[in-house]
Amino acid sequence: MDAMTKMWLSLAAILVMGLSVFLITFARTKTKGVLRGVLSLIAFVIMLTGFLAGIVSIT
Repeated sequence: MDAMTKMWLSLAAILVMGLSVFLITFARTKTKGVLRGVLSLIAFVIMLTGFLAGIVSIT
């Protein structure tokens, strides 16, 4: 993988993790019940995706 591809992949990973932080913050402050659980689960999956993209970008 060339350097530019690694740069774009790491930038995408950072943005995806930022999105997941925003989503979990929104879920915990503005929602209740089942919706809160669903949004938290979605945020976890998004953060896991960002984490894996970050790992790929540094290898």
